[in-house]
Amino acid sequence: MNDYTLQWLVTTPLYNIGEQVYYLSKEYKEQNSDIPWSMISGLRHRLVHDYDGTNWNIIADVIIDELPLLLKQIEGLSK
Repeated sequence: MNDYTLQWLVTTPLYNIGEQVYYLSKEYKEQNSDIPWSMISGLRHRLVHDYDGTNWNIIADVIIDELPLLLKQIEGLSK
């Protein structure tokens, strides 16, 4: 939890995911409203603008619990 290299390694993909969500159209997000788009972009915002206040236990939960669910949801969009 205190390894800055590991923190960077873990958060960079989360930043990128949140950044890409920003570029999705409002219509697309509405058509796929079961995906928590605002939470994804909100996490990016928090990581970028409140890095010192990051709760690494929450980030670990996101990676372990939430990210696999999101990946399944996204895979379902391309089918």
